[in-house]
Amino acid sequence: MEIPEKLKQIKILIVDDDETLRELNKAILNACGFDNTFTAEDGQAALTKLHNEQFDIVVCDWKMPNMSGLELLEQVRSNEKLKNIAFLMATMVSNAESVTKAVKAGVTDYIAKPFNPDTLCKKVATTYAKNLKQLKQG
Repeated sequence: MEIPEKLKQIKILIVDDDETLRELNKAILNACGFDNTFTAEDGQAALTKLHNEQFDIVVCDWKMPNMSGLELLEQVRSNEKLKNIAFLMATMVSNAESVTKAVKAGVTDYIAKPFNPDTLCKKVATTYAKNLKQLKQG
């Protein structure tokens, strides 16, 4: 997938407790043209990074130790400084109740695992654009 030039510099935080998946997703996004990708091993580490650096989008696994993706999302949305960050939940959890919880918590979008590289790149781009549109409208 060809990433528009203006999107190549967005700052992405990939949060997953599986180191292999974290590094794979980072490599995929780099190969697509996203040059500013960073990682965190769980929600707690991600929250620390989010407080210390500015990110445009979080790509987050749902099920993690210490702090789940849903708990991280709730923390992000309840923080005045962080609440406008695009949030893409990457999960195998796709039952209606879980999706409803994520939507109520303010998830921008979600992607079902497993996904292919092209789908991940497209979803990051569209989630970021969707978030910008929502911010302009709100």
